[in-house]
Amino acid sequence: MKGIFIAYDQAYNMEIADAIEKIGVRGFTMWQDIAGRGGFTGEPHLGNHAWPTMNNAMLTFVPDEKVDDILAKLKAMDEDTPDLGIRAFVWNVEKSY
Repeated sequence: MKGIFIAYDQAYNMEIADAIEKIGVRGFTMWQDIAGRGGFTGEPHLGNHAWPTMNNAMLTFVPDEKVDDILAKLKAMDEDTPDLGIRAFVWNVEKSY
């Protein structure tokens, strides 16, 4: 099992959840209106007068075989709208119940 943390521009709203559901992943936890700045390109999302946009984030736990499909879909979405920004980070899950 893997955990995937996804940070994305709030403009995507529920599109990320819809995308992973189409891959067969139902469960997630989402945080809305979080501030941040990507490590590569793009503008800060700080929710202030200079940088008014915000980010959302999602955490989902999936079977190993779903990871590549999810990352490929997120990468395609990011390439379609690079100014918005999506990043995903995957780590191993040792145990769950």
